[in-house]
Amino acid sequence: MARRLEYKIEPRFDGKKIKDFLKHEVGISHRMLCILKREPEGITRNGTHARAIDCLHTGDLLALQLPDDEQTSVSTPTKMPLAIVYEDTDILVLNKPAGLAMHETHNHQGDALSNAVAYYLESRGEPAVFRAVGRLDKGTSGLVVCAKNKYAACRLAGHIEKTYYAVACGVFTGNGTVDAPIVRPDPNKTLRAVGDDGERAVTHWEALKTDGNCTLLRIHLETGRTHQIRVHFQYLGAPLVGDDMYGSPDLRLNHQALHCGACSLLHPVTGEKMEFQAPLPDDMAALCTDMV
Repeated sequence: MARRLEYKIEPRFDGKKIKDFLKHEVGISHRMLCILKREPEGITRNGTHARAIDCLHTGDLLALQLPDDEQTSVSTPTKMPLAIVYEDTDILVLNKPAGLAMHETHNHQGDALSNAVAYYLESRGEPAVFRAVGRLDKGTSGLVVCAKNKYAACRLAGHIEKTYYAVACGVFTGNGTVDAPIVRPDPNKTLRAVGDDGERAVTHWEALKTDGNCTLLRIHLETGRTHQIRVHFQYLGAPLVGDDMYGSPDLRLNHQALHCGACSLLHPVTGEKMEFQAPLPDDMAALCTDMV
């Protein structure tokens, strides 16, 4: 469905061109501005059509009518359970279970998160378009933020702060940083490794508790490379519990013990700071039962 955004012009923007206001204050991309200009009511000022080159005046009501999303999703809507943490007109925050792929692949047809979201949105009369801002590996659980329109997706991209929790096979104390580049040794495989000619990757970790064999860690990423946390802890000689891809000696779980437990963002329309949390799933929590 179309999304309408309204802005009451403050004195500090008096005389500013609409296109400059939209670009620098609202975050409208050049591509989106071109789309709005083609819409009869795409840009209005005080209820009448306005050109992007027109100037604003104090007290003006500038309104944007974002066009309906095209049905470009390739995911077949499939009725599946969704753990919804938060939802409004612009964002949908989910708690993804481990074992659920983000997108359809040749191995996953009709059973991915994209299928479930497409069904949910379609059932509510909304465009069945899956726009996850960032991604989690199939075996990683936790928070996934989805944008419900192109504008929200553009505003959120690269601006979501995430906190991960992991159980590593080793004893860690205090905190530390891994700054080691990551490469893809075989372009036909998803496996990654630390390598001198790779892309810079920085992982910050803090030890929370240990049982003398494994450690629960809180992790923040400075960069976002594929498998970054998993690769970096393998590099430290402490792969994550359950991570057979990266040689874990502890396979008590059938997936890597990795969970996105918190995230924060500025709402793409209101600018309000928002924080979300998702507790450790039961299987990971069980690993920490005897930790102190």
